[in-house]
Amino acid sequence: MRMRDGTSLQERIIALIHERGLAPGSPMPTEVQLMDLLGASRNSVREAVRALQALGIVEIRHGHGTFVGHASLDVLTPSLAFRVRSGPGGGIRALEDLVEVRELLETGLIGQVAQSTSAPRLAALDALVNGMDRDREADRAFHALLYELCGNELVLQLIGLFWDVYHEVEPTLGPPEERSAEIVVNHRRIVAALRARDAEAAREAMQLHFRDVKARIARAEARPVPAADPTRPADHTRSRQADG
Repeated sequence: MRMRDGTSLQERIIALIHERGLAPGSPMPTEVQLMDLLGASRNSVREAVRALQALGIVEIRHGHGTFVGHASLDVLTPSLAFRVRSGPGGGIRALEDLVEVRELLETGLIGQVAQSTSAPRLAALDALVNGMDRDREADRAFHALLYELCGNELVLQLIGLFWDVYHEVEPTLGPPEERSAEIVVNHRRIVAALRARDAEAAREAMQLHFRDVKARIARAEARPVPAADPTRPADHTRSRQADG
């Protein structure tokens, strides 16, 4: 719903949050108060609040009320995954673009990390690398721990978003490859560069890590698409008996 000044009701609610200085977790005005403040009907307010809930801007706690949300980037995972899957060639090219953006982000930050990684953090990174051949989540935890020191919450959310989307659409690359040994070696190389406080070696190790990922995507992109068998009858979802 758009107001007379051209703004949507969602935009008006967001503006209200900012005007009142409401921080994430703060209680929102009640539904009735929003109706009075915005001059909108109950149904319009409810619809706008539900739309903002889907974006993570507000949080509805049943039995407790509506609160300002944290707007985590996690809510973008389904739409970004859909965009990748819907791209040309089954989304493989879009997946390549996604990996390239993540590579730029991580290689740009790894030099900063190399100058300030403590011995306890290096030990924790080592432990995660040791678990990578058994637990895929250890890979995600490794990259999250790696960039915690940057103090940039947006960076951590973006890296988590890219990781989630990549692994959600990974089946488009074909059958999984047994690469646990390579993954462990690549991550050990990153930790060794951090332990030596060698920013350039850390960047090179991270680039090599992504080179392997991009090589798998390139192999999938070059794989020929199986031609349809003209002798095989079409797979109808309904039988002729159902049609009659």
